[in-house]
Amino acid sequence: MRAVCWNGIHKVRVENVPDPEIINPRDAIIKITSTAICGSDLHLYDGYIPAMKKGDILGHEFMGEVVDVGKGVENLKKGDRVVVPFTIACGRCYFCQKSLWSLCDNSNPDAWIAEGMYGFTGSGLFGYSHIYGGYAGGQAEYARVPFADVGPIKIPDGLADEQVLFISDIFPTGYMAAENCDIQPGDTIAVWGCGPVGQFAIKSAYLLGAERVIAIDYVPERLRMAQEQGRAEVINYEEDRDVIEVLKEMTGGRGPDACIDAAGMEAHGTSILSVIDEVKQKTYLSTDRPIALREAIQACRKGGTVSVPGVYGGFLDKFPFGAAFAKGLTFRMGQTHVHRYLRPLLERIERGEIDPSFVITHRLSLDDAPRGYDIFKHKEDGCIKIVLKP
Repeated sequence: MRAVCWNGIHKVRVENVPDPEIINPRDAIIKITSTAICGSDLHLYDGYIPAMKKGDILGHEFMGEVVDVGKGVENLKKGDRVVVPFTIACGRCYFCQKSLWSLCDNSNPDAWIAEGMYGFTGSGLFGYSHIYGGYAGGQAEYARVPFADVGPIKIPDGLADEQVLFISDIFPTGYMAAENCDIQPGDTIAVWGCGPVGQFAIKSAYLLGAERVIAIDYVPERLRMAQEQGRAEVINYEEDRDVIEVLKEMTGGRGPDACIDAAGMEAHGTSILSVIDEVKQKTYLSTDRPIALREAIQACRKGGTVSVPGVYGGFLDKFPFGAAFAKGLTFRMGQTHVHRYLRPLLERIERGEIDPSFVITHRLSLDDAPRGYDIFKHKEDGCIKIVLKP
């Protein structure tokens, strides 16, 4: 089959690789009908996530048709149309039983790598380095889905791929980020980063009852989408350089009730600290550029919440923990517990409360994936989200 394979920093190629096969009784094989390039794929593309190997198949947002199932999979059959969550969970361990799906104890065969870096392992992830199991991803014609009796959700007729594809990752990720804010009536939520996850965090904040959402970015197309599609008030940090002061002015001096960092480890900024971050990351003297997280901590009102869906890989430099302590902030973060949100978000789509396809700006064939990565990284041609068709 054809698959998008990692071959080094800024090197992806479409290659012919062996077809996936049933390995365990709880496996399924999916013929992929739609997949996507995610912002967190760029962390692999840029070389900031370790334990990648040449030839690893990329992609963790995908859906398609079941073509084979193992003997232990009784809930799916050939021909079923499914969306696959990017987190892989066994459904039986302590954490799965508590609906903490992305913390599954049993789905990462390379747990020792994560344990060496972080002390514990989380769940396996599709197409996301050997820290998370080295599983082949979904930017391909077919994929093996472990624990298929737990993960994939069947999609009813009448919903197009593009309406449901993103419940595999970015819609639940944005939704969980907003849910972690414990939004109350009248709340103002600030969102750093208006990429796809940021766009869904904006939409989700309103779905959960926020009165105002303020979005921070510098890319005109992203800010326009946040404003027109998400009804957000926007701040262009290249024009309004003191984001913290602008947010104070917009909130009567108090600050937002909750702040969402949807930018993560490759955040951009205009301050001297952001320049230092970029130099240190590019020279591998640090792992992350936390400028957005710093601003979120400093801007958030006293007693507020900082929610972090943006991916971080290691250790943060010049982290204003004193400000967080002094203001009594609550932090909530982590890989998305996608399984928890599949059914509720599908139902919101079916009721017409949201059409997730609004984020799509580019549609390419699988063979055009290398060009897609380059367009997505450099934000060319107004690119916000790319869907690939095998």
